[in-house]
Amino acid sequence: MTNSPARHANRVAVVTGASSGIGEATARRLAASGAAVALIARRADRLETLAKEIDRDGGTALVLTADVADAEAMRAAAAEVEAKLGRADLLFNNAGVMLAAPIDELATADWQRMIDVNMSGLMNAIGAFVPHLVASAAEKGVADLVNTSSIGAQAVFPSFAVYVASKAYVTHLSKNLRADLGPKGVRVAAVEPGLVETELQGHVTDPGAIEWLDGVRETLTWLKPEDIAETVAFLTSLPARVNLQQVTVMPTAQV
Repeated sequence: MTNSPARHANRVAVVTGASSGIGEATARRLAASGAAVALIARRADRLETLAKEIDRDGGTALVLTADVADAEAMRAAAAEVEAKLGRADLLFNNAGVMLAAPIDELATADWQRMIDVNMSGLMNAIGAFVPHLVASAAEKGVADLVNTSSIGAQAVFPSFAVYVASKAYVTHLSKNLRADLGPKGVRVAAVEPGLVETELQGHVTDPGAIEWLDGVRETLTWLKPEDIAETVAFLTSLPARVNLQQVTVMPTAQV
């Protein structure tokens, strides 16, 4: 592998959840590495600002305001990507929401929102862009589907049951998608971050969960979104024969 800043030249990358955190950092990283990047999220103002900054730095960015929970909107986004940038050959399926509460509080609206975004939204993006990836792999020799999971997929966290279950879905789905897509030249990877400083923690309103997050913030150094962005850039720039199928990225002191 080369460390050239253009190691993603001639690639078309789609990033969901691109308006902040890991998605924003990864969009910047891939654009700096030569990819034309389609930015998907709900907050148009944040996307417009990001696109202007990428353009200012010599990159190419396309703003697509859409909610991953809306399957029709994602199909429309895929059509616009193809029309304006060409077929996508890299999908960073990153949009997600983390809501926490003890299960017996029956926060069913929060449960449904996590299912809608973390699971159904993931599938809506896959449904919209997998045809791009398969066609691009046939043409270019490789394409990438990278799904953001969590260390929660492997662990137990009180008050986070539905969230971590949704992420276990992401990890196991990713492993199984390789059986369908690997033979077609599409690499599939699940990235499982530990604690990362993003807006995700700001979604949490449960007092017990907030207390736990504040406690671990004081006792260890969390990852930065740029750490995950660098991981995604690395695994999508390896030779076509190499697929890192599951990458767990942890703060050094987190156990």
